[in-house]
Amino acid sequence: MLRTQVGIIGAGPSGLVLARMLALRGIESVILESQSRAHCEQRARAGVLEHDAANLLEDIGVGERLRREGLVHEGIALRFAGRDHRIDMAELTGGRTITVYGQHEVIKDLIAAAIDDEQPLLFDVENVSLHDIESNAPSIQYRHAGELRTLECDVIAGCDGFHGVCRPSIPANAIRSYSRTYPFAWLGILSASAPASHELVYARHERGFALQSMRSPEITRLYIQVPPNDTLEHWSDDHIWSELNTRLAIDGEWSLNEGPITQRGITPMRSFVADPMQFGRLFLAGDAAHIVPPTGAKGMNLALADVRVLAAALGAFYTKGDMRPLDAYSATCLRRVWNVQRFSAWMTQLLHRVDGDPFAARTQLAELEYVTSSRAASTALAENYVGLPFELAGVLA
Repeated sequence: MLRTQVGIIGAGPSGLVLARMLALRGIESVILESQSRAHCEQRARAGVLEHDAANLLEDIGVGERLRREGLVHEGIALRFAGRDHRIDMAELTGGRTITVYGQHEVIKDLIAAAIDDEQPLLFDVENVSLHDIESNAPSIQYRHAGELRTLECDVIAGCDGFHGVCRPSIPANAIRSYSRTYPFAWLGILSASAPASHELVYARHERGFALQSMRSPEITRLYIQVPPNDTLEHWSDDHIWSELNTRLAIDGEWSLNEGPITQRGITPMRSFVADPMQFGRLFLAGDAAHIVPPTGAKGMNLALADVRVLAAALGAFYTKGDMRPLDAYSATCLRRVWNVQRFSAWMTQLLHRVDGDPFAARTQLAELEYVTSSRAASTALAENYVGLPFELAGVLA
């Protein structure tokens, strides 16, 4: 039987950052992860860090490679009707920017730091179950290396994603779920080719949405809107490039840099919120508590905002015996969560084709024209895209 102060389930961004923030406060934790280290470090997911999220990683000592290799962007382009309309985020927000740096790279940095610091971190954990979460002495049972074990702790942090065991461990009558499923998905690829634009391009096209992003100066990340039930078998390399070039076309000389497609996948689009994000001594963070459509690039950033709140609340609990920040954890986080849901849903409806709805198509164009011609509307987009400062979103200092 093992004993720690905080048992963390999940070695994604939220679990790893929480463990590091707790360690900096002298609080012990153990991380349990069901996947292998290789899986965690190689799974390609989000790639945009908000201004404060990038600063947070640097503040906790895992930002050296981020600052060396991450791509700092001061703007994005909204592309529609054959033209680019640049949103100068830095100018509109007093110098706040985003940094393009893959989530799997963030994970690599965090795992390396955890191992260097001898942070207890177990991969390939099986049969995880939570016990006595309403008491002051919850525990986690799990199997590792063929052995059934129990981890006793004061608090459990559920950082194990949407399909994890933590959220279902809360009694059904003690939690409410809010969700929306969108009538489209994203087909995403990684291409071994240089990005055609040095900033992200969000394109609204009559055939559907497209996005040109990047992971490095040599690797392009591209997405197109597809039906929710589509399969990769329908998409040959030639078909993918043809559709991307059509949807990202612009008046004048501009074309994608085509290269070998090294990864591809289809991502469903959905929104989800669990309320409350806590029950007894169990506290949910990241995808275990909420999912946002990727249009606004908020998933990883919202997870980091959660654990910033949780780490501060646990610091107050252990140093002062003050339970009030922990009691307020869910309410504090949900103020930001719902604001991010609002922005992500707005970005999604602004740019995606809605089949059979010509009225929606015309109002989309009108909204895009307004957003790109009004400084007030451009500022609202920029402020939300680079991320509202933690203090403005109701996050504890």
